[in-house]
Amino acid sequence: MKKNIASKIALAGLLATSTLTTQVQAQDKALLYEVTGPGLSKPSYLYGTFHLICPNDLQITDEIKKAVGDAQQVYLELDMDDPAMMASMQKAVMMSGGKSVKELLSADDYTVLDNYLKQKMGMGLAQMGMFKPIGIMSMMYMTMLPCQPASYDMTFAQMAAADKKEVFGLETIEAEMAALDKIPLTEQLKGLVDMAKNPDEAKKEFAELIDTYKDHDLGKLMGSMKTSKFSGGDFSQFEESLLGERNSNWIPVIEKAAKEKPTFFAFGAGHLGNEKGVVNLLRKKGYTVKPLQ
Repeated sequence: MKKNIASKIALAGLLATSTLTTQVQAQDKALLYEVTGPGLSKPSYLYGTFHLICPNDLQITDEIKKAVGDAQQVYLELDMDDPAMMASMQKAVMMSGGKSVKELLSADDYTVLDNYLKQKMGMGLAQMGMFKPIGIMSMMYMTMLPCQPASYDMTFAQMAAADKKEVFGLETIEAEMAALDKIPLTEQLKGLVDMAKNPDEAKKEFAELIDTYKDHDLGKLMGSMKTSKFSGGDFSQFEESLLGERNSNWIPVIEKAAKEKPTFFAFGAGHLGNEKGVVNLLRKKGYTVKPLQ
């Protein structure tokens, strides 16, 4: 179930595309940042994650270890050590009113997606059709990895627990899902069907996305997400709710936490670098945000 949680969180950052994200500055080709400035007695840190990745590709470098070690608390997108999180997550990914995705798919598309899920996961839409498309998609992405997936989010939560540091969330699961729910279900389902129809191409695209992330190339990463053949539609029209509004909502949370204690913030890399990204928003507030790695 931890893998399902980690993969679901990924979608907020990895499936959203942006018309602005290619504006990441060249000198900011980094995933780890140090934040200093007014009201901060000690530095805090930002880290852009890729929430669903093979263990061998999950690199916790010495610089990251130092940043987590120097921090006195950890903030993820969601509070991963909240005992109520599991129940909230399960509720959030279910269709409302007893509905099923079957009502939204043509007979042909239903068959294509059902067959894919049965082949890859051993269960079809009869068992999974009550999940929102975003929940099904997270599980489909898990089938594209040649491994049992790992998660930066869970790793950072475990590192915090080992050091007896509290983990908090930048937003609630309800807020995250509200942003995702603004994408019409029909568009989300189109992405699922396209992936089921072209599994090899989808797997290749996902692998290339991971390679770009490992290169710390945010500009290319966001450009790749924007041109994805499996996003289910033009997600740039939902950029503001998926990225801009959420980033803006996070800034006062980040400021308050960093002023109270040196903090390690980790969230989807898609939230880091663009005109309305967290890095630029903090710089506009007068903070020095220095790329480290």
